[in-house]
Amino acid sequence: MTLIKSISGLRGTIGGSPGDNLTPLDVVKFTSAFARMIQIKHKAAEEIKVVVGRDARVSGETVQGLVMHTLISMGIDVIDLGLSTTPTVEFATVNEKAHGGVILTASHNPAQWNALKLLNEHGEFLSAADGQKLLQIAKDEAFTYCSYDALGKHTLKLGYIQKHIEKIKKLDGIDPSLIRSKKFKVVTDSVHSSGGISVPVLLRDLGAEVVELFSEPHGKFPHDPEPLERNLQELMQTVKKEGADFGIAVDPDVDRLAIVDEKGEMFGEEYTLVACADYILSKTKGPCVSNLSSTRALKDLSASYDVSYHASAVGEVNVVAKMKEVGAVIGGEGNGGVIYPKNHYGRDALLGIALFLMLLSEREIAVSTLRTSYTSYFMTKEKLVLQLKDEELSKVLNEVAQRYKHLKPSTIDGVKIDFEESWVHLRKSNTEPIVRIYTEAKTQNQADALAEDFKKMMSEISAEF
Repeated sequence: MTLIKSISGLRGTIGGSPGDNLTPLDVVKFTSAFARMIQIKHKAAEEIKVVVGRDARVSGETVQGLVMHTLISMGIDVIDLGLSTTPTVEFATVNEKAHGGVILTASHNPAQWNALKLLNEHGEFLSAADGQKLLQIAKDEAFTYCSYDALGKHTLKLGYIQKHIEKIKKLDGIDPSLIRSKKFKVVTDSVHSSGGISVPVLLRDLGAEVVELFSEPHGKFPHDPEPLERNLQELMQTVKKEGADFGIAVDPDVDRLAIVDEKGEMFGEEYTLVACADYILSKTKGPCVSNLSSTRALKDLSASYDVSYHASAVGEVNVVAKMKEVGAVIGGEGNGGVIYPKNHYGRDALLGIALFLMLLSEREIAVSTLRTSYTSYFMTKEKLVLQLKDEELSKVLNEVAQRYKHLKPSTIDGVKIDFEESWVHLRKSNTEPIVRIYTEAKTQNQADALAEDFKKMMSEISAEF
């Protein structure tokens, strides 16, 4: 099975042997390292506290118990949100003036996975520097546990999802009364996780009639939890059957948002951010940011509003860093992740829903009509297995970049080459001897052909090693 340690946290499959899978020993060790890192960083604090929440996957309560009691054993106070969402834990970390946060979720991964997502005192994912410190502390096991009279305290604070929703409703640009006047009918797919106790609540607060699919948060996913078209057939069919205005799907921890139009067709997860940015830019002009593997449609939209567009390396922490650098008014990732600084520097599906509802309310058009207002692109995501060492994979990518140097490719994260009506992005995997290939073009056939061309090229280059 699998255990992956990275600067962003610890994730793996439940059960098996320590060091090879996500076992209790691995959870305790990594949590202890996180606790020690926080103690070093905030050594002047009289009391240190950490917010902890989880999604609904079956292993969640067990893993959360291990995390919380490890933190308590390190003398850290724990604020326990119980079943929650990733953006809610991020919000609570800031609201509680905590020194860090832990979210127990493997996001879109299947049910056998779980993970520790780690937050700093700003409710944001750890920087690369902090992540490296954490990995070193874990490797050295450079931590000790406190005596019985110095144990941390446990405080249960339920109801934070409603606080989160109330914050969103009060944001500049969100007019709950306008949305309520439209009386939207919406179908939701919450994949039996935290979306079931958050998405319908938000929608009903905003006056929508809600038809719920898979809302009970017992963690037994009814389908692959990644909100992609192949996994959302029942949602698509139900939208048509119910005559709904649109459908909503979220991943288990509610930081990704996918939309289905009134015809039961996918709006396209790449276009969630585009639509939300369209609404924000109609109110506030400013830079936009997405990662290198996201659709060019956001760049086109930015140009239509005469504002700058910027691309970051892949990963939420990199998107956030670029947004802060350029003063972006909105940003995110093409996987349905929307980041709005006036809300928080983190992907938030609940926030994305509110922005999307505002756009529909003001434009008074069908979701399918809205989609046709944006440039249509088609994407291909492939991978090429190359049995090469890491440094050899780097040489392959460097050679590709040299062949296209006249197009000034980006090399901040692999190699991204922009053509007139298409692009290709090549990235090494952090865990496997493969190169991930992302392409986008005006037709699916063109995107597929571009991917095949670069697979052939890299195979030919790698044969030289």
